[in-house]
Amino acid sequence: MPELRVGERQWSVATGSNLLDALNQNGVSVPYSCRAGSCHACLVQCVQGLPSDSRPDALSADQRQQGWRLACQCQVTEDLQVHTFDPERDGCPAEVAAVDWLSASVLRLRLTPQRPLRYGAGQHLVLWAGNVARPYSLASLPEEDRFLEFHIDCRQPGAFSDAARQLRIGDSINLGELRGGALHYDADWHNRPLWLMASGTGLGPLFGVLREALRQDHQGVIRVIHLAHDASEHYLTKPLQAMAASRPNLSIELWTPAGLPEALAQLRLVSRQTLALVCGSPDSVDAFSRRLYLAGLPRNQLLADVFLTRG
Repeated sequence: MPELRVGERQWSVATGSNLLDALNQNGVSVPYSCRAGSCHACLVQCVQGLPSDSRPDALSADQRQQGWRLACQCQVTEDLQVHTFDPERDGCPAEVAAVDWLSASVLRLRLTPQRPLRYGAGQHLVLWAGNVARPYSLASLPEEDRFLEFHIDCRQPGAFSDAARQLRIGDSINLGELRGGALHYDADWHNRPLWLMASGTGLGPLFGVLREALRQDHQGVIRVIHLAHDASEHYLTKPLQAMAASRPNLSIELWTPAGLPEALAQLRLVSRQTLALVCGSPDSVDAFSRRLYLAGLPRNQLLADVFLTRG
């Protein structure tokens, strides 16, 4: 049986054990969110030995050269010594610049990083509040904002959302790895119809993508659709409508579950050149995607990020 070592601790594990489980079940706390190799909250560094890795493409060549692996995607097949990700040592410190409620359940968190962060609209960061880490999409735009903005869904209790509720201006928080998801804006899309479809706080990264499209003076039709639990949770209505008032090619649609079947049934493509960016819960992303495919949208013209619920 291979030996697993973390610091001064060492124990035997069954060959083929999942590395994340082997650590957490033996008192070494490693955070995780998706267990699918997407969120990157479970980064560990292998300093001796290497595990079997089912997602070698999930990290950059430089990260892998340094021994970093996603614990959820690794199996222990030989003696292994690892360092867990230490947000104080390995992360980037940031300070809470603002924290306020955009609706009854959506908390807006603005952070000022200690050192400049290069990112693009639609990317996400792993945020560390104490020993709790979760990935959150950026709603800010680097060319226009001095802060990093995140929209946190606090409808349900959760380790990170509970911690976020307690944050105050001036508090410290650490930033983990910056990730590029499927969502982004490409200058080559300049004249193509662009549909941005979100549920809940999936609107956050698409708000950043929208602002980037407008910053680059996108000429095609832009259609923004937001599905919320009820009318009071359309938390960016005012800024979206203000944008639409000065942009004749931009339209805003606010949907709720009661009208979802009818609204989906009425979706029609005006052009086969349409690009759709979809973000939100698994059920809503699936519903949006299925309807778009039925309407004739080519699969390679749909980009989607799914928000998995783990507060």
